[in-house]
Amino acid sequence: MFKKLNSFQIIIIGFAALILAGALLLMLPAASKSGNVTHFKDTLFTSVSAVCVTGLVVKDTASYWSGFGQAVILVLIQIGGLGVITVALAFELLSGKKVSLRQRSTMREALAAPGIGGIIRSTGFLLKGTAVIELVGSLVMMPVFVGDYGFSGAWMAVFHSVSAFCNAGFDLMGSEKAQFVSVTSYASDPVINLAIMSLIVIGGLGFLTWKDMLENRRHIRHYRLQSKVILVTSACLILIPALC
Repeated sequence: MFKKLNSFQIIIIGFAALILAGALLLMLPAASKSGNVTHFKDTLFTSVSAVCVTGLVVKDTASYWSGFGQAVILVLIQIGGLGVITVALAFELLSGKKVSLRQRSTMREALAAPGIGGIIRSTGFLLKGTAVIELVGSLVMMPVFVGDYGFSGAWMAVFHSVSAFCNAGFDLMGSEKAQFVSVTSYASDPVINLAIMSLIVIGGLGFLTWKDMLENRRHIRHYRLQSKVILVTSACLILIPALC
């Protein structure tokens, strides 16, 4: 059946399956701190928000969901940020299987890459780059969070690093008495502010822009048109409102 589907249909089905799986996992009693089953409409909303990295929530992430529930949300954010097809291809590569031409074509569509040539190398670059950046972000924020929350601060650092890099908007700052507060308590902390801002910007640029910047460095005339548009637009959207 899947052989008859085109690349776009496979991508859509992959996202839909991931969202449904996430919603069902979040319905499990182990996913909530109360140990109760969460209504499907709430878990479906949360799963869609995590996979599509929108940051909208109906339950406070920190005070409502258990460690297992938070881990499910984080996995959904990571897969949604990278792309279902990218993650699926990563497992193919790790298992040592040969990637078919059709799979490469689907990957090209998912990444909006200019061509099939070098798509496996590009995927490896994306995965390694994501892992390194999120790790660095976690390590930068960890001393602050561990100092404030103890051992659980390490988990908070990892969660916020992935969430920020994927532009997801989820956070673990809320409590039963103060829900949906985001990272407002760290508004004056330069380490957390700079780390999260940097992760959001780097993640928002996209891997093709990273590649252009690494390969061509200051030779902007050699950048792809897509990279030039992304860099100029991002700079304008950040600097103009900040100055105003």
